Amino acid sequence: MSIPPPPGPHQPQGPYQPPQQYPQQYPQGPYGPPSYPQGPQNPYGPYQPWAQGYSPHNQPAPVNGLAIASLVLGVLCCLPGVGLVLGLIALRQIGRRGERGKGLAIGGSVLSAVGLAVWALLLATGGAADFWEGFKEGARGDASISLVKGECFDSPGGKLSGETYDVDKVPCSGEHDGEVFASFRLKNGSYPGDDSVAGAADDRCYGLQDAYAMDGWAVPEDVDVYYLTPTEDSWSAGDREVTCVFGSVTEGGNLSGTLRNDETVLDADQVAYLKAAHVLNAALNSAPDTEYVEDDLPGHKKWAGRVSAALADQARMLRGHEWPAGSRKPVTALTADLDRARAQWDKAAKAADLDVFYQHYEAGLRLLEPTEAVPARKALGLETTPPARDGGDGDSGDTGGGSGSGGSGMAV
Repeated sequence: MSIPPPPGPHQPQGPYQPPQQYPQQYPQGPYGPPSYPQGPQNPYGPYQPWAQGYSPHNQPAPVNGLAIASLVLGVLCCLPGVGLVLGLIALRQIGRRGERGKGLAIGGSVLSAVGLAVWALLLATGGAADFWEGFKEGARGDASISLVKGECFDSPGGKLSGETYDVDKVPCSGEHDGEVFASFRLKNGSYPGDDSVAGAADDRCYGLQDAYAMDGWAVPEDVDVYYLTPTEDSWSAGDREVTCVFGSVTEGGNLSGTLRNDETVLDADQVAYLKAAHVLNAALNSAPDTEYVEDDLPGHKKWAGRVSAALADQARMLRGHEWPAGSRKPVTALTADLDRARAQWDKAAKAADLDVFYQHYEAGLRLLEPTEAVPARKALGLETTPPARDGGDGDSGDTGGGSGSGGSGMAV
């Protein structure tokens, strides 16, 4: 049989017992027992591990939002009063909350205070109204081409038609594509449509040309009326202006020198003569649209009556002016021709039938031949070469000097 060895110092005396994790008692040393916590809850000693979300670095204080807003408004100077108030509120909040942005709040407050002082000065001196008007003019300038009476320009591609967004202003003394002789504004409201805008421009521009180019004989034969009108897009931006322009109907043609001849460049005698001539021109240009007299005899008789009345007015205006000695005789002779022509046009207005109308109409028209006005024009220093006209119109006939084909527009 085998006999187990006697128990030794390294062998258990009985059934195996696991050692305790933490001794309950520790031998006393010279400094007392160590202060280890008991139990399995803290196996790492006296320090706690970092928990999730803990940062070992300090986070900076936030920047005050009102301070930022105050600085922005101060720089823009659009609402200086608001910027100043926000800056003062931001300074109080920063001191109470410990937030950052004190420099921003101070800067915004200072800039806003300066802006507020500037606005107060503008209001006191009326400068604010001037500023606003300038702002509106600038906005309109973005929507339309800014041209004034008497200015000349070159258009893109040399054409006075289609759409354009800009033109180049050039001196009228040299060659140019167009010369502005008038402008007017259309009524406010919704956009009336392209045809309506063009119709209004055509009617008004042809009626305004005589005030700028009073002597139609001095306007070249290839010159006609054009106009720049708003588009639907520029209308929505506030553009209402129509610009009336002289331009050449010849493809690739240009104007050379100014066409202006009005009170600014003519003397009093020349102006008096041309104003009297325009009375007749307006009546002659009011003829019915029908091509043949027999298609509208009543309409042509009314037209003859308008011409007769205009001739009476023209003669009265010529007799009422004190002419210089050198021009008195030819003007008097011209006035006598106008009286004889008036009598014929008056009979045409009262004609009982077509044959009688033609008889007096043709007689009255012969007395208005342009050559009859040459002596008076020469004495007054006006243009003496009659323009070529279809139908033999009177003294200056179509004073626009254009081709008579109707105006053409540029949309801007």
